[in-house]
Amino acid sequence: MKRLSYFLLLIICFFQASAQSNSKFNGLDMNLGNLFRLSDAKTRSISPENLTGEPGKGGMTTLENGNAKYAARDLGQGWKVNPFVVIKPGETFTMAEISGPGAIQHIWMTPTGNWRYSIFRFYWDDEKEPSVETPVGDFFGAGWGSYAHLNSQPVTINPGSAFNCYWVMPFRKKCRITMTNINTEAMTLYYQVDYTLTEVPADAAYFHAQYRRANKVKDGVCTLVDSIKGKGQYVGTYLAWGVSNNGWWGEGEIKFYMDGDTKFPTINGTGTEDYFCGSYDFDTRKKNSSGIDEVNYTEFSTAYTGLHQVVRGDGHYNVMQRFGMYRWHIMDPIRFEKSLKVTIQDLGWKSGGRYLVQQSDISSTVFWYQSEPHQPFPKMLTKDELEVN
Repeated sequence: MKRLSYFLLLIICFFQASAQSNSKFNGLDMNLGNLFRLSDAKTRSISPENLTGEPGKGGMTTLENGNAKYAARDLGQGWKVNPFVVIKPGETFTMAEISGPGAIQHIWMTPTGNWRYSIFRFYWDDEKEPSVETPVGDFFGAGWGSYAHLNSQPVTINPGSAFNCYWVMPFRKKCRITMTNINTEAMTLYYQVDYTLTEVPADAAYFHAQYRRANKVKDGVCTLVDSIKGKGQYVGTYLAWGVSNNGWWGEGEIKFYMDGDTKFPTINGTGTEDYFCGSYDFDTRKKNSSGIDEVNYTEFSTAYTGLHQVVRGDGHYNVMQRFGMYRWHIMDPIRFEKSLKVTIQDLGWKSGGRYLVQQSDISSTVFWYQSEPHQPFPKMLTKDELEVN
């Protein structure tokens, strides 16, 4: 009897392995280990040179209708006639509108103007409220409005102002991506949205990103997000942190309140630099040319985490210290069944080895996947409320 049971178990394992090996690949979850696999997925791309992504429709803009018609005047149609769009003050431009099922696999762009004043929004299927709503700079880890190289798995910032993201964003019926210019000046946007049309797994959740700013944190606690309801996983944090006092500013702990937690969270970090996978104030020591020990913040950018930007000030008008940090939970997503709230303490040091409750300027962009519907986001801040000052 035991030998028969063992034999049956071997048969079941064989058929399971055979089914997995012969399962139809849908072209998602791309990595070096499956690039050789064929699928029925269709590759498409939307840019100003092909605003619909339709096959065989790229580069069709006529000279008289192109934004680069002056540069292309000697060459004509097909010669980089419309590589960018101009978004006027107060205007919302639809960057992409796609019928599914499918998934966004890569986005590249280089926007001009003030990156806090360009609001990036994503809508999945037929939803009226966006699932992604952030200033474009903060979405890509450039909340302080200046270039800083970022080299991570899902997000990169490359010279001179090239924003890239590789978050996989599945949708079933429809995807709509918009950019709103709330500045008083027009902006120029070069961009490309690369996506695939394919079957989406039944357990695929939707991508979300939400921006908040606490300019002078109250009572020492900054709420990054508190309105997540449903089932999903939290996958990333970007903070643009401006310090208003002397001394080390990052003693605060991050806290994840999951599935009904009240006063105390389920996950409790040990310090700001610890959460961003650094240590001891992000400092390194080295001797200068005079043999004297110097202590400095050390920027770093890795696959999953980084302190990629340190704005030290110019000693004249720009005197504030500002920092840009990211932490992607790719190998360690924070899974929740019903709800999630995330906070971080704004904590430094004062005399006598005592903690100092600070009043920093903290802008946060958080990223997660969840089943729909999602809770409405807080109202996006006004231009004056978003301004870096």
